[in-house]
Amino acid sequence: MTIENSINIFNTDNYYIKLIGFFIGALILSIFCFFDDWKGIPPYVKLFGQILAASVVSFSGIQINRINISGLNTVITHDTFSIILTIIWIVGITNAINLIDGLDGLSSGICIISCLSLLIIFTLNNSPLIAIILITALAGSLVGFLPFNFNPAKTFIGDTGSNFLGYSLSIISILGVAKTYTAIVLIAPLIIFAFPLFDTISAIFRRIIKTKSLSGVFKADKEHLHHKIMKKGYTQKQAVFILYGLSAICGMFAIILLESGIWKAISFALMIIAIIAMGYKDILKMRDEEKKPKA
Repeated sequence: MTIENSINIFNTDNYYIKLIGFFIGALILSIFCFFDDWKGIPPYVKLFGQILAASVVSFSGIQINRINISGLNTVITHDTFSIILTIIWIVGITNAINLIDGLDGLSSGICIISCLSLLIIFTLNNSPLIAIILITALAGSLVGFLPFNFNPAKTFIGDTGSNFLGYSLSIISILGVAKTYTAIVLIAPLIIFAFPLFDTISAIFRRIIKTKSLSGVFKADKEHLHHKIMKKGYTQKQAVFILYGLSAICGMFAIILLESGIWKAISFALMIIAIIAMGYKDILKMRDEEKKPKA
């Protein structure tokens, strides 16, 4: 299965229209998130802002709207389905990055790793120049910001920053798979964002089960993956580095999968699992030694 990004509303490949939609959507999202950072707004109001921003982007032409199924006739998705699919993708990644912003430097560091992974994939895939420029600019800005955001943080990214990062990554990933006929290029962004997406999906089901209500999705908790790692006795910095490592592994897996195929990617994953298993006891030992009071 492959995916192609194209503009079907304006029937043109004019990236100026796409960029205008991108920036207008970013402005809308930032306004909602600014008020959330300032005085706080109900979660469903913020969700409305995210959907509104994603809708502007989708109607500007940045859409997932062509699916090819190998061995079968090409299926052109209906415009309504295309818009809904694109909105779900943008809102999903936006919230995924927002929800992992629970420790100093966590969301910004993971986004740097995601940017670098996407940059390599875009380069290997001969993606449009606009996607390469945008992902490079985003990575560069985050590299400059991370030293001030890492523990102990001097500057905080806030709800506005974390939402913007997820919003930007979701859109750039769509632009980066434009005009491609390689099935794995569709899957690669899902692998790169595997950790934040898994954490988000887990949070949704966990909150619904715990509250026995769909409205429970909006109730924050301290059961995210980074919280669970710290409950195991790891410090905040150690938890952040562990999650950096998981994100880097996902990125490397996606790159190897794209460049060398499924079997080499699986071999890489098995090798990493073996290394982690062999070193787990040493990691626990080092953690316990760090906890011991110094003489």
